[in-house]
Amino acid sequence: MPVIRVDIGTIDAAQKKQLIEELTEAAVKVTHIPKPAFSVIIQEHKDENYGVGGLTLDKVRKSRT
Repeated sequence: MPVIRVDIGTIDAAQKKQLIEELTEAAVKVTHIPKPAFSVIIQEHKDENYGVGGLTLDKVRKSRT
């Protein structure tokens, strides 16, 4: 059973639904494995849990505004 894992910031339910659908469709197209075989796991992380260039992502985003 193929598993697609996604680590991402917080997204809403509609975005999760679309992400699951589109990732699954792309994987089926490339691998020719039937759609029911795929599982998608979305792991959400808060911005303060990501580090970019030595700073947390929330601080990076704040510095851009």
